[in-house]
Formats: sequence, C-alpha cells, structure tokens
Amino acid sequence: MERAVPKVVSEEIELYLRTYYSLLRTSTEVKLRSLVEAHAGMNSLLHPEARSANPDMSAFIYSVLRMPPEMQSIRLVVMGQSREMFQKSGIGDLKKWESVEAAARRRRTFFDGKSRLAILIASRSDIDDIVPMLTAYQIEWNKLHNLLQKFPDSFSFSNALNEESEKEKFASSLLITVDDLERLSTIWGEKFGSNLKMIRKERLSLKVQLLSGSLMEYRRAINEWWTRIEEALPSFRHRPIYFVSSNSHSLINIVTGFALKHEKALVKFLEDTDDELLQKEWADIQANVVPSSRENFFYYIMKKYLGTPSGAKLNEILSEEEASCEIQRVTSAQNFDIEAQVIPMSKMSQAALDPRLQAEDNHLLEKSDAIILNIDYPLGLAAYQVLAEVSDHVGQVLGVYIMGKSATLNGAVGDVMIPNVVYDGHSRNSYIFNNSFEAEDVTPYLEYGTVLDGQKAVTLWGTFLQNHDYMDVFYREGYTDIEMEAGPYLSAIYEMVRPKRHPMDEIVNLYGLPFDLGILHYASDKPISKGKNLGSASLSYFGMDPTYAASLAILKRIIEIEKERIK
Repeated sequence: MERAVPKVVSEEIELYLRTYYSLLRTSTEVKLRSLVEAHAGMNSLLHPEARSANPDMSAFIYSVLRMPPEMQSIRLVVMGQSREMFQKSGIGDLKKWESVEAAARRRRTFFDGKSRLAILIASRSDIDDIVPMLTAYQIEWNKLHNLLQKFPDSFSFSNALNEESEKEKFASSLLITVDDLERLSTIWGEKFGSNLKMIRKERLSLKVQLLSGSLMEYRRAINEWWTRIEEALPSFRHRPIYFVSSNSHSLINIVTGFALKHEKALVKFLEDTDDELLQKEWADIQANVVPSSRENFFYYIMKKYLGTPSGAKLNEILSEEEASCEIQRVTSAQNFDIEAQVIPMSKMSQAALDPRLQAEDNHLLEKSDAIILNIDYPLGLAAYQVLAEVSDHVGQVLGVYIMGKSATLNGAVGDVMIPNVVYDGHSRNSYIFNNSFEAEDVTPYLEYGTVLDGQKAVTLWGTFLQNHDYMDVFYREGYTDIEMEAGPYLSAIYEMVRPKRHPMDEIVNLYGLPFDLGILHYASDKPISKGKNLGSASLSYFGMDPTYAASLAILKRIIEIEKERIK
C-alpha cells in the first residue's frame, strides 16, 4: 500500500527545534538571541520577513496578542508544569505574583510585578508555541527600536495618530502600513504611546528558562487536573460519557439557551454600545436581509455583555441556572488552564435547548445516566495526555468528538472541514478512520461557509513551525486541513482500543472503534495566501457561524445516539 504522506521534512525547522531544545536543557537562563539565526533561517510562513530590516507587523501583532500586556516589562520568561515547581526552584511563590492573561492565547501566566513572567505549560507543544513566538517578538521589537531612533525624545507618539497626514508620515517612517499602525494602536489602546517609547528606549534581550520539562512532571500535572474533575462528580467511574473537545462557551450556550431567555437585556446592551456593525447586523437579522442566525447572534452578544461590569448580575443568574441543571465548571487552580464542563444529560432542560435541536422524543433523555464531558481544547500534545487520562478513569466512553480551528489550503475562512485521514507530525503516523460526520450533518446549521467532507488533515508541531516548502508538499499530497490537536487525540484513541502504546511512522487503521468518533475543523486561516497569515485576520463575530454549526452537529449526534441507547 503506497503511503501518500509528505516525503520531505524541512531541515530548517528541524534545526530550529534541535537548537532550542538543546539550549533549554541547561539549568540556567538562555538568551533568545542565540535562537535568532535559526528562527530566521526556517523561513516561517508566520514570519516571512524575519531577515528583513522592515518590520513584519503580522508576526509582531500575532505575538503581541498571544502574550499578556505586561510583556513590555518582561525580560525573563520561565516555563514549568506546576506552581510547586516554581517554588522549589527558587523562582518564587506564584500565589504572590499577579495572574495575567493574553487576549488570544489561553495559558495560566503570572507576573512578578517587575521583569519576570512565569508560564504553566501542559506539554511540549507549549514550548513549541512560546519559544518561536518570543523570538519573533524580540526580532520585531528590535527592528522597531532601530527605526524609532530617528524621532527626538520630545516626540509624542500618541499625537502622531490624530491627523491622517501625520499618521501616514509616521507609518512611512516605520516602514509599515497605516492599517498595521492602526491595528497596533487598537490593541495597545492608551498604552500605545508609552509602549513605543519603551521600544525606542532600549533593545530587547529576552531570556527563557525551562524548569524540568520531564514527561513525569507533565503526567503529574494532568493527574492533578483530573483529580479536581473527579472530585466534582465522583460517579465518573461508573457512568458512560461523551467526551467533547471544543471551547468553553458554545456547547453550554446551546444546552442552556440562556442567551435566548435574556434577549431583552442583550438588545438593551447592544443599543447602548457604539458598535455600529453589530447594530446593523441585528437590524438586518430582524428584517431578514441576511441569513445570519438569531441564536448565534445572541450567543455572541452575551459573551461580550458578561465581560462588562453591567453584566455582573446576569453572570450570577447564569451560574444559578447552570447549577439547577447540575452543570459544573471545573478549572485547574494549580496547573495549566483547561476548563472542563460536566453536563448530566438527564438534567438537560428540553424547553431551554437551542430551538434547532428540539425534538418530540427528547424527553427520553430524562432516563439517561450519561454525562457529556466538554473541555476547552488543549494545545497540541496536551490533547493526548488529556484524553489518555480521561479514558483511564471513566466507566465507558460512548463517543469522542473533536472540534477546533484549522488552516485551509483549498477552502475559505469560515468553511468547515471533515477529515477521515490525519497525518500526525508528532508520531509521523497516518491515521485513517470513519468520521461519524458528513457534510449533510453540518450544512443545515452553516449560513455563510461551505462544508468539505472527505478531507485529509495534518497535525503540525506549532504555528510558527511551518514554511512554504513544507506546506507545499502537504498540498501536493492532498493534505488541505492544517491543525494542531487531531493527531495527538488519535494517538490516545489508539491506546484506548489496542493493548500497546501507539506506533511511530506507520499507517494506523482506526476503523471499527467500539465508540463514536467525530472530528470537525473550521477554517480560521489560509496560510499560503499572499499577505495572509494567522496574524493578519480574526474570525470575530462571523466566526460564530462555523463554531456553532459544528457544535450543533456534535450535540445533535450525541442526543441521537443517547436516545437510541435508551430505547
């Protein structure tokens, strides 16, 4: 059987990986400048202008969004698997540090108030994400530092954006576009001027340090994560479960219908905001001018509303309503940031369920003993550890469903892709399997995009760890769905049904599983498009369309299987 997988491995990417892992083995701090040459040499699709003197603003903004705002003050980044590890290593007691967050990356992070950042990591994939991102950030910081030297100390960077002509002149001086300048201004807000002053003041010389990094520590961290979940519902070992890897909002919104019950409050919030685009979208939905889903719209508005001070009361009501349905949210207090949601199917209110999933025989679910365990999707190899831990401690797995973002080489942003072949870059295995979803399962819920089934997916090491030659090989071999979690999940599934550890560099047949398996990816990026990469676009509101289409398809599948099981 001929194996249609990429035959070429990028030597530049492998050199980069070997370089930073060999340096991180040291027990001391590592200067990132040691990695700059290897980073630039891999010609990353996410950082194509690394060698240029001109700033690569897509790479810089991508990095800025995935690090906390305090990054401007940071000079040392320390990675470890648990709080205890930081204390034992003499770094400090993280309970006394400030918990900080990035806008676009979910990771438990702490700031010492001076110049150190502590990051709790769940797997090697976090290292493959953090190190290239920090290196790109430093490279682009120093380019801007050089260009900002032409401005006098008295220059007001904030005022440079007031006049259109001044804005164009300022952007031209920095060798960037006005659009990029405005995006950076939007992200930094009031700190735009002070941040540029800090960049002008000094070149950046970051240091990184990895504490331990052993497999044992990763396993210990994941075991502590599971212990908290099991404490929330001790009967896990005796009840069947449907495992879902998605996000922390869509499944809960569909099950509780909470946003739809509080439509008046959400409309009032919308009217009081200055978001003209969302106001117009709501007017168009009411007038049936656009095909957008009313339900999806309110799910999106609710997320924004709950994040404001005026939404505090509604947040309390939401918690009470989830408790009445015996829904539990479990977070990891000590380790990495992966929220789990425990949803007993017998307590799902049929009246509250999203109207698109209501059916006459849904009352059968009242007899169900099954649980939906939904987790906020982990990054890369953490997916393997999470599913392996879950499968070790539950009674029976009835289904495994994986929903996540991906890049597409043949579709458009907003499309949904359904793979039945996955090449895993970590194990180098090609997994072939029967995906329980087809295009017709998702299409009824997708208003704007297209559903592409029969696709071939590839799991990469990290977002920066890809270049044009590498991706071109995948495309020529028919791999068009590029993501980061499916391969590790399938490696864990192999070990759930076979009496040995997953193989390496093989074709692996996963047909005939004793449980349901479904994988849905929605496209958030087209990496080979000129001028477009993960740093240059955001799904924003319209990302709700594929997200909820996939979530509805998954929950409908679970409900149908459970009703048949009860009958």
